[in-house]
Amino acid sequence: MKRLKTLTAIAVDLTTALSESDRYLRLLDALKRAIPYDAATLMRLENDTLIPLATRGLTPEATARTYHRSTHPRLDRICASETPILFAPNAPLPDPFDGLLEADHQGLSHVHACLGCPLRVKGVLVGVLTADALDPTAFQGIPLPYLEAIGALAGAQMQTARLIAALEESAHKKGELADNLMHEAIHTLEMVGRSKRMQNLKKEIDLVGSSEFSVLITGETGVGKELTARAIHRASPRKGQALLHVNCAALPEQLAESELFGHKKGAFTGATRDRAGKFEVADGGSLFLDEVGELPLAIQATLLRAIQEGEIQRVGSETLHHVDVRIIAATNRDLELEVREGRFRADLFHRLNVYPIHVPPLRERRSDIPLLTGVFCERLQRKLGTGPVRVAAEAMETLCAYPWPGNIRELDNLISRALLKASYDVPRGDMIILTPSHLTRDLKEEVTPEPRASRQISEAPAPPLREAVRRFQKERILMILEEEKGNWAATARRLGMHRSNLHSLAARLGLKKK
Repeated sequence: MKRLKTLTAIAVDLTTALSESDRYLRLLDALKRAIPYDAATLMRLENDTLIPLATRGLTPEATARTYHRSTHPRLDRICASETPILFAPNAPLPDPFDGLLEADHQGLSHVHACLGCPLRVKGVLVGVLTADALDPTAFQGIPLPYLEAIGALAGAQMQTARLIAALEESAHKKGELADNLMHEAIHTLEMVGRSKRMQNLKKEIDLVGSSEFSVLITGETGVGKELTARAIHRASPRKGQALLHVNCAALPEQLAESELFGHKKGAFTGATRDRAGKFEVADGGSLFLDEVGELPLAIQATLLRAIQEGEIQRVGSETLHHVDVRIIAATNRDLELEVREGRFRADLFHRLNVYPIHVPPLRERRSDIPLLTGVFCERLQRKLGTGPVRVAAEAMETLCAYPWPGNIRELDNLISRALLKASYDVPRGDMIILTPSHLTRDLKEEVTPEPRASRQISEAPAPPLREAVRRFQKERILMILEEEKGNWAATARRLGMHRSNLHSLAARLGLKKK
C-alpha cells in the first residue's frame, strides 16, 4: 500500500505547480515512504558528469560536489544499465557517498545498501536516482518492476521540471527584453546635429558599429551617451537582437553580481528562485554598461572574466554559461585617472577601451542648439497638446550664448519649464512664443559659477547677463566671420542661423549698419 501511495504522490506532483527544486525534493520525500533510505540523491547527467539536483540525508560536502562517470565506477554502472540495480552489500565497487551520510555520525562507516535507477526519457539517459542505507538489508524485497516504475516517473518528473524551468526562464528573459524595448521606445531620439563635431561623431558610430569591438563612450553628464550607445547598436549586425541597459551607478554592491550574472535559488537571502542575469538575457545582442566607472572593485574582476572568456557563473552555482555579448560602456569619469589612483582595474579599462568615442559637450557645438530646441518644442507640443510653439529670435540668441553645464539634458529641462510658463495664459490651440522672459530666470539660477581660483584678482562686479550675452555674441560672430573670410552667408550657416536673422543681430550689436 505504501508503494502504491508513493507512485500516486509522484504522479500527482507531475501536474502540480511547483518550482524546479521543490519538485525534486518532493520526489525524494515520496520515495522515503516506501524505500527506507538514509540518503538519496537525484542527479542530472551533463557531458558524462552527474550534477546533484536534490539530496536528502547527505552532508553539504556531498551535495556541492559533481561526479564524473570515469572516476565513480558505481555511478557509471548505473548509467550504463537499462534497468535499476541493487548492489550487493559486499560489492567491490567504491560507493561515492561512503562517509558522507548525515546519519553516519562518525563518518567512518561504509555504506552497506545501495540501489540506483537510470532515468531515461524516450530512451535517452537524463540522470540517475540513488538511495543508500547503513543497514545492509534495508532494500531487500523491493520488486524490480516497482523500481522501474519509480525510475520512469522520476525521469518524467525531471523532464517536466526542466521544461517548466526553461519556460519560466524564457518568460523572464522576454519580460526583460520587453522592458528594454519599452525603455528604448520612450527614451530614444534620433541624433540631432549638423555641426562638424556631430558629423564626426556620426561617422565614428557608423565605423565602429559594423565591428564587434567593445566601445567606451566618454563625455560629461547629459551629453547623450546612452543615445550614442543605442546608435552604435543600431549600426551593428546585432541590431535585430536586444540592447540591454544596466545603470552601474544604481547597483548596490551586494547585488551587483546577481544583477549582472544571475543567481541560483537560495544563494542569498531573498533569492527565492533561479534568475538569469543581464549577460544571459543579452546573449546574442549588446549590453550597455552605463556609468561603468561606478562599479565597485570587487565586481570588476568577475566582469573582466565575462568579457574576456565569454563565461559567466550565476551566484551560488558551479555551472559555467557561455554567452555572446557585445559590450558598450559609458562613463563621465576620467577612467585613466581612476586607474592611476587604484579605483578602477587597468586590465578592465583596456578591455573596455578597444574603441573610445567622446561625445562633445553642447557648448562645443552651439550651432546645434536651434535644431535641438526645435525637436524639444515639437515633442512637448505633442505631449502637452498645445498649439504651435515658436522661439523668439532674442530667446534663441540667449540659448545659443549660454554655456550649458548640464548639456542637452539641461536644455531639454529648461525648454520644458519655459513652455509650461509660456502656455499659462495662452488659449488652447493658439501659438505659443518663448521669449527671453521665459528663460532668463532659469538661466541666471542655473549658471555654474567659475572656481574662485580662475577668477580675475579684481573683485569688480560681473556684468549683467544681457551684457555678457551681447559680448559673447559679438566675439563669436567676429571670430567665425574672420574664419570665413568675411562671408556672411557661410557665417550664418556655421552659427545655425538664417542669413537675415544674422544681419539683424549684427546690426543690433553694432557690427553692421542698419
